Amino acid sequence: MNIIRIEHLDHPGLADYARLTDVVLRRISEPAGGLYIAESSKVIARALAAGHRPRSVLLQEQWLAEMTPLFEAYENLDVFVGSAELLETLTGFNLHRGALASMHRPRLATVPEIIAGARRIVILEDIMDHTNVGAIFRAVAGIGADAVLISPRCADPLYRRSVRVSMGTVLQVPWTRLPEWQEAGPLLKDAGFHIMALALSDTAVTLDEFAAAPPERLAIVLGAEGDGLSRAALSVADTIVTIPMKHGVDSLNVAAASAVALYQLR
Repeated sequence: MNIIRIEHLDHPGLADYARLTDVVLRRISEPAGGLYIAESSKVIARALAAGHRPRSVLLQEQWLAEMTPLFEAYENLDVFVGSAELLETLTGFNLHRGALASMHRPRLATVPEIIAGARRIVILEDIMDHTNVGAIFRAVAGIGADAVLISPRCADPLYRRSVRVSMGTVLQVPWTRLPEWQEAGPLLKDAGFHIMALALSDTAVTLDEFAAAPPERLAIVLGAEGDGLSRAALSVADTIVTIPMKHGVDSLNVAAASAVALYQLR
């Protein structure tokens, strides 16, 4: 690796980290052959363990010794090292976790590749909040499901905030994008999945009832807060399931609901 100590921000290799605002990252998210940003030593280590290839690294000086072993195998990797103040000027936020890495995005797998052999999968329909996406991936990894499928309009799991909130588990859990429901529904059912929609409905069964005898292969569909699941998603569902609530509360945050459902169906 090449350790480059910076005192100015004119090095062309720093462009990946310049002003990492929501607007900038959404503009460059998921381009063909694109990049994503991994933040913190733990997340970067998980990205490397998953086989993702680093393009460069940005560190505060005090993190260099601890993180050097992670990068020794990458002969031509540029590792930029600078002060906390200089790095905040570059990125636009306080780099309190001490490290960022610009990572090459891996090839996105096909749906058949992702669901082959899976028994429990989670589907995220149009969930645009990156924090919720990251939290759901963490629940999937920690409580138990085999994969995540996301709708065409769902937020990017490799967006910096999603990766951070997930504690890097978005780099461990197999995932890919699902086509629209008219194609996705038959694809999942042909693979033997029972589609369970978590939603409010007069025809819903309770999670307790459903979990008493769950199907062998199960796809759990979660929708955005407020709008909930689309009519298309509900139309392909084999069963609509609801979490029983008290005190006039009708629903949970979608990430919390995912954790409850996964735990009950574990």
